[in-house]
Amino acid sequence: MAELRWLADEMVGRLGRYLRFLGYDTEYVRGLEDGEIARRARAEGRVLLTRDRSLAAQVPGALLLASPDLEDQLRAVRAAHPALRLDIAFERCSLCNGPLRPWHPAAGVPLPEELPRERVEAGLAVYACDRCGHRYWEGSHTARIRERLEKVAAGATP
Repeated sequence: MAELRWLADEMVGRLGRYLRFLGYDTEYVRGLEDGEIARRARAEGRVLLTRDRSLAAQVPGALLLASPDLEDQLRAVRAAHPALRLDIAFERCSLCNGPLRPWHPAAGVPLPEELPRERVEAGLAVYACDRCGHRYWEGSHTARIRERLEKVAAGATP
């Protein structure tokens, strides 16, 4: 079975970021007319995620989300697609959807300021986006995301 690919409209941008945290190919569109969003979802074979009833009606298989709450939205996506993984995968950039690759500092080149030097020197895995260069690593933000995902996994569907 092919991996699900998503298209999140501007009403569910945060959900789009979380799907990227989970490793899913998730495009996020802003500022486009409904017809263009619908055309793009159909042309790219993406499941449209939206809170807009009229837009959802234009795309077969679209997922109309009732709640503005992120956890409820994640539960609704999982209810519609039970195979949805709820574990963080350092595979997609949460900013631009580009693929992530392991990143290793070049010998003799100073580490970027945002990286925790001691942890990197101790072997912390760091990933970089092929498109935008943003770097990711396991840290306190990842722990908070994991806590939210655990809550979603334990909760009932909306």
